[in-house]
Formats: sequence, structure tokens, C-alpha cells
Amino acid sequence: MAEKMIENNRVSIIGEIVSEFTFSHEVFGEGFYTVDLAVNRLSDQTDIIPLLVSDRLMDVKQDYKGRTILATGQFRSYNRHEGMKNRLVLSVFVREVEFLETFTDYTKTNQIFLDGFVCKPPVYRKTPLGREIADLLIAVNRPYGKSDYIPCIAWGRNARFASTFNVGCRLHIWGRVQSREYTKKISETESEKRVAYEVSVSKIEDVELEE
Repeated sequence: MAEKMIENNRVSIIGEIVSEFTFSHEVFGEGFYTVDLAVNRLSDQTDIIPLLVSDRLMDVKQDYKGRTILATGQFRSYNRHEGMKNRLVLSVFVREVEFLETFTDYTKTNQIFLDGFVCKPPVYRKTPLGREIADLLIAVNRPYGKSDYIPCIAWGRNARFASTFNVGCRLHIWGRVQSREYTKKISETESEKRVAYEVSVSKIEDVELEE
């Protein structure tokens, strides 16, 4: 059953480690640490993706900055309490890691597949230049009754298609994990820069329609 759950949330990313390890939490004596990975896009932009890594998988006392790795795992979420609100925190939970000395195929640096359910009504809009966008929040089941809540963004025809989905609709989504800076207004006089993580959708299927 657990293996089937892993299949519904698969991430594979290749990039350069650009930070040191920071302690996150411990489970039954196993320590988990976050580290940032710079992943190049074909457009010459770079996404900075946080990885969650076990100290049994990598030597977290070492400085790996500048090393290129292939990390495979799942895109996970958890709620962090900030004052009176919860904030959705996302990272790639790494199951396997491989160090790469040479790498040439930049079309495969960032791939994700999700099999999940729409858990909020899609938000469809157009940019001032007329580009269509739809925001989706997808719940992906995890073992032991847990779920990950993954924000997804679709464009163009995919956005129009996504706007027709109802809450509870089961979807298959392919795309890439991306980071995006935005400004959060804290008060009338204060604001701060934050980073959001989401799945940029390249292909989407309504599972009920396919069956």
C-alpha cells in the first residue's frame, strides 16, 4: 500500500546545492535537514527548491555547496503555525540522491507527477496581456491517512480546462516544481518578500474522463 502511495507523488530534480544543511526535525532518532537546490530552467531562469533530507541519506555535516545531484522523492507539505494563521510549507522529501560529475540533458532537470484530488474551487483569471491562468490546490494521499496539499498553476488551454474541475475531481498532473518570489503585505506600512513553491503544469488529465 505504501509503495502505491509513493507512485502518486513522484519528483525527480537535478541541480546544484547552494546552501548548508539546516536542522528541521527528528523522528525516532532520525534527523531531517533542509538544503537548497538551484535548478536551471530552459529559459535560463533558476528555481531554488528546498530539499528535506535524512541524515541517514547524506552526511549533513559536510559542505556540498557547488555539487550537482539528482534527487528523487515526493513533493510534501505541512502547516506551520505563524501567530493566528497557518502557512503551507512545501519541500521535496528526498528518498534517493545521486552525485553527478557531468550532466548534459537539461530537458530532464525538473519533473513531477501527481495523482490527486481537487480540494478547492479552481481560480481562473487572465493577465492584463490576456494570458489565461488557473490556480489549483491538489490533495495527494500519503500513507497513514495523511495528505499533501500541493498548489498547481496551469496556463493557456490547460488553464481553461482546469477551470471546469469540481472539488473532489481526481486528476493526473505532470509538470515541474517552481519557486516564485512575491511580496506579502504584513500591515499598512510593512511588507516582506517571500517565496512560494508550486507545480507548473505541462499536462493535466481528468481521471474520470479517461476511464
